[in-house]
Amino acid sequence: MFMVQCKDKPGHLQTRLDNRPAHLEYVKGFLDKIVVGGPLLSDDGQAMIGSAFVIDFDDRAELDAFLANDPYAKAGLFESVSVNRYKKVLP
Repeated sequence: MFMVQCKDKPGHLQTRLDNRPAHLEYVKGFLDKIVVGGPLLSDDGQAMIGSAFVIDFDDRAELDAFLANDPYAKAGLFESVSVNRYKKVLP
């Protein structure tokens, strides 16, 4: 399992909005793998500034393919992507 945090490039909200329908359609194909996912929000909770997932892929190659084919990534939305192995303990 992996925890992924993708931060948007500053000033790219329109890129996010333009690609959001394709992104949501894409991730629907992985609902059996996604433990939790959604947008990161600004401190005031008003703007989307990135994406986060906990996703249950067996290996990093599967995850990398998932990330590379995400319409957000293809549109060049992300300034940074961090990936860590994750182990669910609670609840």
